[in-house]
Amino acid sequence: MYSAVRTHDYDYPESEMDERESLYFDTISLADSEAAAAAAAHRKSISQSRNTIYHSAVDLAGDEGRSSLRLGSGFNAEHAALAWQPGYRQSTALEHLNGGGGGGGDHTDAAIAAQIIALQNGRGHLPTGIGVAGDGAGVGAGGGDDETYRRFDDGKRSVDFVLAYNGEDQLEEHRRKCEIFEANLQREGLQLEHNKVQRVHFIKIHAPDEVLYRYAEILKIKVPLKPIPGQDQIFAESAHEFKTCLSRMCRSLFSSVQLNTALFPEREPRIHLEFSRNYLELYDTEHPNFLDAGTRYSIINFILQRQHFVEGEETADNLGIEKLVQDGVYTCAYTLHDKDDRDRLLKEWANISKWKNLQPLDQIKDYFGAKVALYFAWLGFYTQMLIPISIFGLLCFLYGFITWGSDPISRDICDDNGTIMCPQCDRSCDYWRLNETCTSSKFNYLIDNNMTVVFALSMAIWAVVYLEFWKRYSAGLVHRWGLTGFTHHVEHPRPQYLAKISRSRRLAGKAYEQDQTGKRTTLDPDVPFWSTKFLPNFTSYSIMVLFICISVIAIAGIIIYRMAQRASHSILGSENSMTFKVMILPMTAGIIDLMVISLLDMVYSSLAVKLTNYEYCRTQTEYDESLTIKNYVFQFVNYYSSLFYIAFLKGKFVGYPAKYNRVLGFRQEECNPGGCLMELCMQLVIIMAGKQAVNAIVEMLIPYLKRTIKELSYRHGWYKSHQDQRLVPYNQFTEDYNLLPAENNSLYVEYLEMVVQFGFITLFSLAFPLAPLLALLNNVLEVRLDAIKMLRFLRRPVGMRARDIGVWHSIMTVVTRIAVASSAMIIAFSTNLIPKIVYAASMGDHELNNYLNFTLAVFNTEDFQVQPLLGGSQHGNETVCRYTEFRNPPTDPHPYKRPMIYWKILTGRLAFIVIYQNIITMLQGILRWAVPDVSGRLLKRIKRENFLLREHIIEYEKQHAMKMAQTEVGGLSKADSGPRQPQSETLTRRNNDATSFV
Repeated sequence: MYSAVRTHDYDYPESEMDERESLYFDTISLADSEAAAAAAAHRKSISQSRNTIYHSAVDLAGDEGRSSLRLGSGFNAEHAALAWQPGYRQSTALEHLNGGGGGGGDHTDAAIAAQIIALQNGRGHLPTGIGVAGDGAGVGAGGGDDETYRRFDDGKRSVDFVLAYNGEDQLEEHRRKCEIFEANLQREGLQLEHNKVQRVHFIKIHAPDEVLYRYAEILKIKVPLKPIPGQDQIFAESAHEFKTCLSRMCRSLFSSVQLNTALFPEREPRIHLEFSRNYLELYDTEHPNFLDAGTRYSIINFILQRQHFVEGEETADNLGIEKLVQDGVYTCAYTLHDKDDRDRLLKEWANISKWKNLQPLDQIKDYFGAKVALYFAWLGFYTQMLIPISIFGLLCFLYGFITWGSDPISRDICDDNGTIMCPQCDRSCDYWRLNETCTSSKFNYLIDNNMTVVFALSMAIWAVVYLEFWKRYSAGLVHRWGLTGFTHHVEHPRPQYLAKISRSRRLAGKAYEQDQTGKRTTLDPDVPFWSTKFLPNFTSYSIMVLFICISVIAIAGIIIYRMAQRASHSILGSENSMTFKVMILPMTAGIIDLMVISLLDMVYSSLAVKLTNYEYCRTQTEYDESLTIKNYVFQFVNYYSSLFYIAFLKGKFVGYPAKYNRVLGFRQEECNPGGCLMELCMQLVIIMAGKQAVNAIVEMLIPYLKRTIKELSYRHGWYKSHQDQRLVPYNQFTEDYNLLPAENNSLYVEYLEMVVQFGFITLFSLAFPLAPLLALLNNVLEVRLDAIKMLRFLRRPVGMRARDIGVWHSIMTVVTRIAVASSAMIIAFSTNLIPKIVYAASMGDHELNNYLNFTLAVFNTEDFQVQPLLGGSQHGNETVCRYTEFRNPPTDPHPYKRPMIYWKILTGRLAFIVIYQNIITMLQGILRWAVPDVSGRLLKRIKRENFLLREHIIEYEKQHAMKMAQTEVGGLSKADSGPRQPQSETLTRRNNDATSFV
């Protein structure tokens, strides 16, 4: 409840009141009392009336049942400290009393306005306990008890949608468009109410049931039916199959992660049917899934997107709320958060302390719509599937620690004291001893050991199992939500698509049809590909290829930087030190690579939206898929190219000291004697972890900083004009106005982040077995952070229907197949597996005691192309040095040529790639065949529900026909029976409805 009000804060004499405050209180007194003349004459009584307004809060503190100041009885101590927010327009009190003619104003609004004006004119704070704050606190924060908190002024009709515009300096053209647009909304049956209390005016929109019913039938929305005979048997048998001993044991074992059934009760299953007004009495209107909030908002948004705002020119170029917002007629259009539901979700779901709990997916679907709910369902399922592979990766990593001392390569390197290695650059580098790489060779063994192939094989199988089981899991969710059978073919064309057609010279004549009365009807003509779609698509994808080339050039620049650092005295330390060669140089290159990647990511992401807008994308699904494909192809190259370079190119085409292969005059980089896998691991960790950190900053910190800066700007007087001020949030739609807008493709960024992460762990995780564990830890937080962002920082998005995660599943399937080839090539060319096998088979040394010497070739220092400048080096008299290659010694008749053993190893590598790919592909194919997309249990249930539904509809039609016959025999009039379609037509239509897929 309210904190005690400090009365001395408001006991100041009337001399401190300016004219504007006097006008406010004069007006209040005139409205409330017939003794207004006396109040105008005696300033002291007006000052006392002012104090009475504030002191009345003390009485409210003792009475929890009263909420006349719109503060709400739920305002508790944790909200009392929230600061006051700026932005209240200094309008007249009559506007507050009369609500600007549109509603929303009453004596309470005037009292609140008087308080705010008094504070703006000499008072810098509100008393403790009376906060006017955003983020669900302050005035209106306890609005659950206020009848008009998120309702019309009558306290009965809910506010389903809100339009906002600047009421101070609205242009005449904009005002006219608003009038036409709003009149068209009212013709559709929507109910509007204006709120003109502050500088930003609001239009509250309510959709009555008849509008919802009409458009639910048009949009083919499925809703739950009332219980029908026979359904309990189907549901009971399905539930019995799940209630096995194992399932009960698992439920009791993981009881701590289950949802709170008191807050999120389990839904009773229902059979769903496409909505039809003919069968209205069959639907369960009390069920939470019956035209829930997300469905209502999507229907209203559908109407808003298709209303014209210019009379006499009803073309596709002047319709839709998005066009009005784009032109500045309205500042925004949004749906409202529900305080009770949001608080419950914030407490039990969008809470990091609940990280181990399951998600309330049914409630998320009701609140945000199926599309958002499917994203969180997928993210939660993906996170849970990471648990087993993370544990296995951790075991593989521990295996490397346990068997650290048994590796013959690192043991020989550390024990070696006489092997001198050739310089790693032409002029400034000295000879170096092999045992300098002792530490790096030991670390390299952690990821290049006998378990590497086993882990790679497990990752390939895991990826397929995860994708197949997700399809089964999502099929059950979609059926539970009544979205089985929904496809993008049901979607209507985008208004932007129709507008684009109307502006096309070739298609403008086909976009409309005019009847005899002169009314124009918008059509959806066929758009030819080669004459119309080809050029925009070609341009869009050409620019994508251009940016891919820029990304590759940037990566090449970083590679040249590394080569140049090798060839010069680095400012980071001695280029001959092991710290520089193994740690500092790869880390600095990785950080620079991450910065370049992030910059190109931001530039191309904004450009991709504009390129997609240029194309002819008919539906929102087509638009999202086009945007997704272009972005992901670019991100694939942008994020993975440096890793592919290290895995497949670095150290593979270096040459030998007598004939190095050069790029722009620089020698190519060499791998350490232990291989390049260690550097690939470092690069993977830097890019993967760095990307996740950057995304966390962009998603959470930036919105928080924006809000904090706006709050500080008011407190310290940094704002310059009223346009920069925020509104005073005293109800739900003014609170939500200050939140960040929720874009239609807002989930795209979230999906992209996770799918790029999926690529990291499937393509390169064998170089770092702990990568799945890092992904798991990140995703546990990501689920909760995404939920917090959507509930606290963003306006409520418009609910959208979906039956799967769209093109993202296909992308992950392609990545899984690429990962098989990637893993095979990394094992073959970047690890020591194949050379060890060939050496053991050829030399008979199964203990690999002389394997290290086998991998090092001999070079005569007199054969250098460019003699190194050694200066005072202790190795100035060296005649022989070693380098990592398979080449003949200088004493051989064919010096420095490839020996036969090299070709055996190359053959073994190529054979391994072929065998590995075929085995993994075969296993993946078997898994895809063995795990159907929809479980047999669910398919059987769908068939039984369809049969039961058809029988129920037939029985209903029989009963209705009997009633009609009795009505005719009884001589009742048609007016008594009510208007109905002809029986034959009604039966045809109803039978068509009845055969729709459940």
